[in-house]
Amino acid sequence: MAIVAVVIRRTSEGPAIFVQERVGKNEKVFKCLKFRTMAVGTPDIASHQASTAWITPVGQFLRKTKLDELPQLINVVRGEMSLVGPRPCLPNQTELILERRRCGVYSVLPGITGLAQVAGVDMSDPVRLAKLDSDYVAGRSMIGDFRLLVQTAIGSGSGDAVK
Repeated sequence: MAIVAVVIRRTSEGPAIFVQERVGKNEKVFKCLKFRTMAVGTPDIASHQASTAWITPVGQFLRKTKLDELPQLINVVRGEMSLVGPRPCLPNQTELILERRRCGVYSVLPGITGLAQVAGVDMSDPVRLAKLDSDYVAGRSMIGDFRLLVQTAIGSGSGDAVK
């Protein structure tokens, strides 16, 4: 992680770590940590609404390899996230929050990876995403979580939601 942080700092202006409020278990807002992959000053919006023009050259690599997620291990240690679970959304994504609330998704910790991410479903489809998240919550198991971790590691899913 230290090497990634140094590379980010040497190749673009701004901090190496990006901190953003996200909605977690029981709808408690927490500070989610990621390596910064976009230029400083990029609007605080969901990935599917962002432009590829804002992504730094190093950020492209980090997002493709999912290395930008590594600082979330600190969120896991703090008890704010799990390795696997529904991906945490922004507090301003009200339609998704309402759908997830309706489906009982906020009863578990959000995850660094999850069923919807591996299936290639991003936050631009809140109803479908909340349904997949609900399916995960209802059927979650240690073996299932391990399978999702392996699928993430080998690159399953559409990866980056930035268009």
